[in-house]
Amino acid sequence: MSAAPEGAWFPLYRPEGGAAPVTRPCAPELFCLPHAGAGASVYWEWLPLLAPEVDVVPIQLPGRESRYKEPPRRSASDITAELIEPLADRAGPDFSLFGHSMGGLLAYEVTRAMTAKGRPPRHLFVSGVRAPQLGPPRRIAHLLPDPELLEVMEELAGTSPEVLAHPELVRLLLPVLRADFAVCETYLHSHDTPLRVPITVLGGLSDPSVSVSEMRAWRDLTSAGFEAEFYSGGHFYLNTLREEVIGALLARLGPPGNLTERS
Repeated sequence: MSAAPEGAWFPLYRPEGGAAPVTRPCAPELFCLPHAGAGASVYWEWLPLLAPEVDVVPIQLPGRESRYKEPPRRSASDITAELIEPLADRAGPDFSLFGHSMGGLLAYEVTRAMTAKGRPPRHLFVSGVRAPQLGPPRRIAHLLPDPELLEVMEELAGTSPEVLAHPELVRLLLPVLRADFAVCETYLHSHDTPLRVPITVLGGLSDPSVSVSEMRAWRDLTSAGFEAEFYSGGHFYLNTLREEVIGALLARLGPPGNLTERS
């Protein structure tokens, strides 16, 4: 499989054709990985909210939006293997990773790979995802018939009713959605050593896909400090409580310091 150009992974956002949000020189970078079925655009609204303190860099995965002609990948290892070199070239000296749901699992694997290259991120943020050492989720959605797979997405409230009402859009979404669920549901955790990167877990208290205890289990995957913050809401709490989530990120992306466990 041929490598994608670096720009494919990190599309530049310019609101309504204008200038991109301005960040401070040498501002900390936050690379953001999307949830199942989504693309880099889910983080566009974050850019001006964190600028100029933090430079948000959404990551575009194969098979969606500007990369819709590429087949979506079906394993976390394949995505990580393709992303790691472009990320190493693009990331500055002070970068962190954020991922929601499937994106959290990918952010963890990318953190592992970047650490192995001697380029660990300063911080790992994971949202709405069970700790990977607990094993894959009990429900195997990627093998469901199309109508039942869409019901799973409706239950999680991650796809707008407007999209689901258009058969052509649904036809384009389903292969990406199925591949993304396969990424999560076929993943096997194979790491023995805790990360030396602080982890902050964020989540919704009424998330039907993951429990608070399953999210707190991320504390076992780091020796460098752990925090957890939970909010009212379901799997996509971060869409309705965006300001609170942005505040939590800004509080941890200031000058580096010692992080103690807090939950």
